[in-house]
Formats: sequence, structure tokens, C-alpha cells
Amino acid sequence: MEIKDIRKEIDEIDDKLFDLFKKRMDLGKSIAKEKKDKNLPLVNKTREREILSRMSKKSDELVTYTRMLYNTLFSVSKSYQGKVLYEDSEFNKSLREAAENTPKLFPNKGTIAVQGVEGSYSQQACDKLFPLGDIMYFKTFNHIFDAVSEGLCDFGILPIENSSNGSINEVYDLMMEKNFYIVRSYKLYVKHVLLAKPGVKLGDIKEVISHNQAINQCSNFFRKHPDIKSTYYSNTAEAARFLSQSDRTDLAVISSKYCADLYGLNILSQDIQNNENNYTRFICIAKEMKIYPGSGKISLMLTAPHEPGGLFNIMAKFAALGINITKLESRPKSGSDFEFMFYFDFEGSIESEDIRELVDDLSRNTEGFAFFGNYQEY
Repeated sequence: MEIKDIRKEIDEIDDKLFDLFKKRMDLGKSIAKEKKDKNLPLVNKTREREILSRMSKKSDELVTYTRMLYNTLFSVSKSYQGKVLYEDSEFNKSLREAAENTPKLFPNKGTIAVQGVEGSYSQQACDKLFPLGDIMYFKTFNHIFDAVSEGLCDFGILPIENSSNGSINEVYDLMMEKNFYIVRSYKLYVKHVLLAKPGVKLGDIKEVISHNQAINQCSNFFRKHPDIKSTYYSNTAEAARFLSQSDRTDLAVISSKYCADLYGLNILSQDIQNNENNYTRFICIAKEMKIYPGSGKISLMLTAPHEPGGLFNIMAKFAALGINITKLESRPKSGSDFEFMFYFDFEGSIESEDIRELVDDLSRNTEGFAFFGNYQEY
């Protein structure tokens, strides 16, 4: 039998499979209506196990593939039934209302919470997003979240990841416990310079201070200068300000050109970061959900079901809609041994009914679900 003849037969089987699949989905829809009328839960694990056990006995050779097929069918069926059971859910409604009630233009002013002091990279990102903003500086990332949630500030600016060093873990950990929404993000091109007091030369330097992320992004510099000690500091701009007030001539800082002018320091070496394409991504957070026009990125966090294929079934839902996941990262779940939260960034807009239904489905069928926002990135 030639391959074209085999494929023709497969096509005929696929047509029959689809007809049976449609019939199965229609029956599932009827079951969903019964569940809704009788206030029954969507998931029936006992029924799923019965089907898996019965179908797995039909072929020893195909038992693994049979289980894969039926687990996928269960996932698809539950998503379809969920549309009937949870039609126009409160969460789905809140997404629509946020998109409808958000102003058409993103504000260029307000009171903005920024970590560090003047000259920080967070401040530079803030200036790009809010050219007329009033900045309030705070010592820690935790204070930024609190200032926004308590209404002290309209928005907060937080670094979330770097193209060279990856995620900023402290911020992600705080995201798991705070209430907030992302309304914008901005990628800032970061060029690190080595700063010292006027008259000081590179050969005089014995120690360099800066934020741990900045030091890690400049690790090649320290390999070339093994006698220079590196010390972590709370913030690149705070390090520059400290040096400007110090009498030490053997100390340098990794910071920005902006801080050189601001604090009267000299540049000993320019562009000392390892990667020429060094970007830090900042998020802008707000207390209330706001979805501005043009928003094309969605962020959320969830716990996948602690069962075989749990994460796979979630990923299959994204694949079925052709959604591009731009970031997927696991975070240890607080208070649990070897259980993880999964952070997702993906392309999409809440204005799409398919996207809304996907997010609503995830909110119902996963634990620890948190919707962080639908926003535009610059």
C-alpha cells in the first residue's frame, strides 16, 4: 500500500473522528447544562478515572497513548463545559468592565513610587513613562507595593527582569503576596559606567560598590581586575551618592552617566556591562485594574494541578489558540515542599473573547491563580 493511499485512509478516519468528537462535545454541553441546573461541580475525577481504566484495557501496546488522548479530551471537554457553567462569570465581567472603563489615554503625570534615590535606573524608567510625574522615593521594593496599595501613590515602578541576569527574584516573590495590577511596562537600555571621585585613577581602586544586579552584569570587569573587591549596595544611585559624600579615594561605583553629572563624579570606564544589549524591564503597577487601548501583553501566575500532565494540559490550551508565551518561569510555592507557582507572560488582549475565556478558564481550574494585568510594553 503506497503512502498516498495510507494518507487517504487516514483522512477518511479523521473525518469520522471529527464527527464523533463533535457529537461527544455536544453531549458534554448537555451534561454541563444538567450540572448547572442541579448545581453540580464541573470536575468529576471518579468518572475520568473510570473512563481511563476502561479505555486503557483495550490495547496494551497503545496504553500510554490512550491515556494521553483521553486526558486531552477531558481537558478540552471541561473547558467547553465551563463556557456553559460559568457563562459571564464575575471575573470575566470584571475583565470586560476594566477594558471598557479605563481612560483612552495613558496618563503622563501622577504621584509615582520609585525605589532608591534620584539618578536610579527606576527613576529613568519613570521619567520615560511619566514625564510630568511627581516622584516619591522609597527604600525597598516592598515599600513600593505598599505605597500603591495604601493609596499613597497612584503608580509604582519596579524592575522585574534583566536581559543579562534574568528575573529579579525579590520582585517576583513580592508579586506572589501583594495585590496590584500591571498597567504598563518599559524596557530601559542600561549602560553601566565606573565612577570615582575627581582625580582618582583606575589603578587607585581597591573596592567597587553597587547593586548586586549591576555587579553581576559587569562580572567580566572583575575577572580582568581580580584585585578589586566587589560589594553589594542597595541601589546604583544610592551607591553614587554615598561615594560623593565619602572621602575615600580607593572606592568606585557602578552606576550611570546620569549619576556622574548628578553627584559630581568622574567616569573611569564606560560601558563595562558584559552584554552590549543590556536591557532592564520595568513594570508600572496600580491599585485598580486598568486596561488601556493597545494592550497586547498579559501576565498571570498559577499553580498547575499536582498530577501527571497538569502543566501540559495548561500549555495545550495556549497552543490551541495559537498564543505566543513570551515568558514561563517557576517560583517555589511558599509553605509547600517542592510545589511551584508558574508565572506566565503571553501575547494577547482581553478584548478578544477567546483570550477572556482562556483566562477565565485558568482562574477556575488552577490553584493560586492571580491575574496581574493586560498592558502595553514600550
